[in-house]
Amino acid sequence: MRWNNWAEFWAMGGYALYVWGSVGLTFLLMMAEVWVAKRRHQQTLSVLQINHPTTTHQGPQ
Repeated sequence: MRWNNWAEFWAMGGYALYVWGSVGLTFLLMMAEVWVAKRRHQQTLSVLQINHPTTTHQGPQ
């Protein structure tokens, strides 16, 4: 496709609502995926630390 100006580009041949709505929704869902992955990672680290706390070994006394 070729556009003569930016207005035609943003209008996307009359399908701007569908095109930019899809782009926006995809971006939103990808950001949500990143947020959920980080949150689950932190939760997993917390569970591992609770179940397996690090201890300092003093050696034989």
